[in-house]
Amino acid sequence: MSAYVPQERPFSTGQPTQAGIAVRAEFPPPAYWRRWCSDAPAPVAAQSDAAVDTAADAIAESSGTETSQTSPQLAPGEHAEPAYRVLIVEDDRSQAMFAQSVLRGAGIEAETVGVASETMGTLERFKPDLVLMDLHMPGLSGTELTALIRADAANANLPVVFLTGDTDPESHLEVLVSGGDDYLSKPVRPKHLVAAVQNRIKRARALKAQRDQEVRRHPVTGLLTRTFMLLQLGKLFPQQRQGAIHFLVVEGASALRDRYGYAALDAILTESGRLLSQLVGERSATRLNDNTFLVYSPELPPERMLEWARDLRDGFARHAFSAGDEPLRLRVCVGYVDLAHGFADAGAALAAAEEALRAARGKPNAIAGYAPPDEAVSEQAAAMLKQLQDALAENRIELAFQPIVSVVGSENVQYQTLMRLRDREGNLHTAAEVVPLAERAGLVHEIDRRVLMRAVVLLNERVQSGRTARLFVPQAARSLGQDGYAQWLLDALQSKGIDGSLLVIDVRLGDALVYAVLLREFCQRMVGAGVRLCLSHYQSNPESEALLSQLPLNYVRLSPHYSANVEQSDVQGEMRTVIERAHRLGLQVIGQHVENPQTAATLWLSGIDFLQGDLVQRAATAMDFDFQHSLL
Repeated sequence: MSAYVPQERPFSTGQPTQAGIAVRAEFPPPAYWRRWCSDAPAPVAAQSDAAVDTAADAIAESSGTETSQTSPQLAPGEHAEPAYRVLIVEDDRSQAMFAQSVLRGAGIEAETVGVASETMGTLERFKPDLVLMDLHMPGLSGTELTALIRADAANANLPVVFLTGDTDPESHLEVLVSGGDDYLSKPVRPKHLVAAVQNRIKRARALKAQRDQEVRRHPVTGLLTRTFMLLQLGKLFPQQRQGAIHFLVVEGASALRDRYGYAALDAILTESGRLLSQLVGERSATRLNDNTFLVYSPELPPERMLEWARDLRDGFARHAFSAGDEPLRLRVCVGYVDLAHGFADAGAALAAAEEALRAARGKPNAIAGYAPPDEAVSEQAAAMLKQLQDALAENRIELAFQPIVSVVGSENVQYQTLMRLRDREGNLHTAAEVVPLAERAGLVHEIDRRVLMRAVVLLNERVQSGRTARLFVPQAARSLGQDGYAQWLLDALQSKGIDGSLLVIDVRLGDALVYAVLLREFCQRMVGAGVRLCLSHYQSNPESEALLSQLPLNYVRLSPHYSANVEQSDVQGEMRTVIERAHRLGLQVIGQHVENPQTAATLWLSGIDFLQGDLVQRAATAMDFDFQHSLL
């Protein structure tokens, strides 16, 4: 291979000499190549921190503003552009050093790889903006290496420029077909090499910035995307202890859909997003699901949080929406949490805001703030939290089981799994004691993962022994929406060889309403594997009825409200309506908390499919119920 290497007299390197002869430097001085080109661009000088600060002050002074340190928003502005980074893949060391010297002289960070097979590892570590590559290398050609780079999703858009002495036009075509972006022929003048690299990187960074902006913000509403918002919130805790998170829910969304149609409802909610974007200004906000929005205010003082909630509520109330030619007003409920309470992670902070939102829906003014437990409860909670943390560390999370029995008789074995925490004294604590505390401490996701993994292991053990069973496993919708959680579950089922239909993910109605979008995304991943979904604690209202048709459900478990008040005629009528609607949608209905024969009889007459409760069997540590000979 040949490269443009000007014939210069040996240069002085400042290195020790041997017998009066200067020793050649392995790495020439960064700007040495400028001696070859009179028209070379001026070198990029690194600025000191003081110089950067002085420049920032000068800009602020010229614009009439003052510099100040504030809590960062989730959509940061422009920052000083980092230096360009180039990875040089070249088996000829002298030519690699030549290209590296040229690029470094132009202020570009450059690193070399002499063995093509080491390129992928260096890409992951160095994270270059561009790869400058030779075409013909031993072991792995440039086109083969480019195919490997393009196969990696993280490097799919990474510019690859070939620098080679091969003048065959077919080789040029081969480079482009393999995914190369440009082709530079040797010998190449340094200024041409620098210009080609800089232009490619400049365009690539501009395209990446455009793609990032598209990922960060909804193109119509201007709100941050949910994924980006949740990712950024996750980076703030536990350090973030100021500001607030506000949850907003548009009330009556299901009624609006039934009256005006889905397209009109979608237009109304999209307009709601645009309105919220105007109301929040520079604050960060996102559409959390169909009719729920989240606003993050990092600098909001505590005395302004209630006022800001009113501003949001009244902003929607004053806005003139329309459905077709018909004007309408929207009512929103607002729940908020002061981050000064301190939260272990974003999940705990969002759970607190969600708790406040539920409280707001029952308030006359439709606003509520998160109220932490009082000190007496806090002391008890602190002790239980310590028990929970120890139990997770020592793997003392256990499962109990309660049979779910068909009213018409069936040999199908199916159980509800119930989480139990065993403390150091051997006492078992129920999920009702543990889960609310785990939500505030941000540990629900870890508990859900442990419970689900334990259920998968049990299913595998029963399959191996020839005794299959179906397990209903409670999970928080927020856990199901965690990045990688769906794939983790699919991999676990596949590795154990478990039929997905043996697993039923059980999600509470209130949780599903707030995180409907996350839940739908999870369910879409599960349908192919046969994993089933149960909507638990179901009680009839317009929003919950909408979920029955929006989610790929298999089961509905009724709220204890029905079994507790089954003797009331209006409750019986509502329950029959729920069961009939579920059956029309192809869903099976479970009646829970069945504790006496009268309740079981009423549920049976109402058309229920399954019964669960102490009348059937109390929760036990073993799956030993006799489904074959059970009589109700």
